[in-house]
Amino acid sequence: MSNVLIVSGHPRTGDDSVANKTILEELAVLLPDAEIDHLDELYPNYTFDVEAEQEKLRNADVIVLQYPLWWYGWPALLQKWMEDVFVRGFSHGSSGTALRGKKLVVSVTTGASQAYYAPEAVDFNDLLTPAKATCALTGIEFAGSLPLYGVSYANRTDEAARADMVQRSREHAKRLAEFVSSL
Repeated sequence: MSNVLIVSGHPRTGDDSVANKTILEELAVLLPDAEIDHLDELYPNYTFDVEAEQEKLRNADVIVLQYPLWWYGWPALLQKWMEDVFVRGFSHGSSGTALRGKKLVVSVTTGASQAYYAPEAVDFNDLLTPAKATCALTGIEFAGSLPLYGVSYANRTDEAARADMVQRSREHAKRLAEFVSSL
């Protein structure tokens, strides 16, 4: 199997997430050799060890970004990580070739249902533009996206809704692990 790096971009996985936390816990079991980079735990103040993060990316063949969709994009923690780590000379530019040929998978959770992201409303594929543009700039292959719709944090206090969210998150993790393993 390829070297897999899973980057968790949720800024409060431990205390504010059901879906992302469950997905990451399941992936740790399903892909035991994958490295899971919990940005919120490693960098609660958003100050990154850029060299360490770049080394993780250099060693990866497949990079998975796992995050909740917030205001139609990735959370500020993941955005800042991208800004600080994906710099000219490392990821792009005439000498920035460290990421060429790697594969990127975007695994994203949404609070809204899939119907909300229908092409005639808010086309989910449009929301992947930053990830796809990053791939184009850096030479990473965009391998695909796996959205998990309708897992709103607002439902975490409803016992039945929470149980459903956990089950659907486990199923999502299984699909994601199978997809990543096929690359």
